[in-house]
Amino acid sequence: MPDKKNQPAVADALNALLADSFALYLKTKNYHWHVEGPRFRELHLLFDEQAAQILATTDLIAERVRKNGATTLRSIGEIGRRQSIKDDDKAKVDDEAMIAQLAADNEALLAQIKETKAAAEAEGDIATSGLVDSWADETQQRIWFLKATLGA
Repeated sequence: MPDKKNQPAVADALNALLADSFALYLKTKNYHWHVEGPRFRELHLLFDEQAAQILATTDLIAERVRKNGATTLRSIGEIGRRQSIKDDDKAKVDDEAMIAQLAADNEALLAQIKETKAAAEAEGDIATSGLVDSWADETQQRIWFLKATLGA
């Protein structure tokens, strides 16, 4: 177990990352469910792949919190209070706006991953520091695919 005096900063960073991961997962699924138009199949599949990748990290993030001796998020309400990635409740969003928003949100998530890595390294938590590298790589790939799809 890591030193108890050091765990709160890493656990807090991980819990913030977890809340935003769930928010981004749900937004990505929302767009997956509601995309329409001539690019439907392409975007429907892309959003589904990306959502699955994001969801797969949530358990790993939560388990790192627990391995650091802290508690993790317990409810949708707690996710809502902690998330910085904004929900999209609009009834209609065009496909270009969906892609641009997901790219921006993934960039925000990447910044949070970097903050989590910095907190882990500051506290000597090499396990967390190592794990976040793969999350950063996956996030960078999502950003790349989204921006390439936009033509940006």
